[in-house]
Amino acid sequence: MKSLKNQFLISMPSMAESSFAQTVTYICEHDSEGAMGLIINRPTEIPLDEIFDQLEIDSDTRAHAKQPIYCGGPVQTDRGFILHQSDEQKGWDSTIKISGNICLTTSKDILAAIARDEGPDNCLVALGYAGWSPGQLEQELSDNFWILAPASEDIIFNTPFHERLEAAVAQLGIRIEQLSPDAGHA
Repeated sequence: MKSLKNQFLISMPSMAESSFAQTVTYICEHDSEGAMGLIINRPTEIPLDEIFDQLEIDSDTRAHAKQPIYCGGPVQTDRGFILHQSDEQKGWDSTIKISGNICLTTSKDILAAIARDEGPDNCLVALGYAGWSPGQLEQELSDNFWILAPASEDIIFNTPFHERLEAAVAQLGIRIEQLSPDAGHA
């Protein structure tokens, strides 16, 4: 089995009625035990400063205070996940390295650092995640629910959320309108 870690999952138009309609999901983990990812193009109405307040994190700067929190997926929506660029000199608790320069952290210490403007320059904070049991994602790919695209830090951290789907699809040399809602196998 080839790991899909550090790839984008792009929902096909046939998923229009699901909670994954028009989403780009960044795959953080994929192995024989299943897969886990974060939806990167579905912001909530909750700004980061509300999370700071709820967790009683004080800050004078709050540089990222108005940054939106994202709906990372339908699983454990009360749990926070911070997708960020790696900073080897800052050792946050509960961090896993996904790729050469992208990490995922689930601990409060990184949020406190972000509130003090001492965290990573680029981060995406999400509540919840997308998860698949062993073999489930492979079956969904076989059933044409998703297409894969290479992950891109630029799309994750620098592209406006409403342009991320189109940008992820464009990496494949196509436009979103070219995707058919009908599944099939040649």
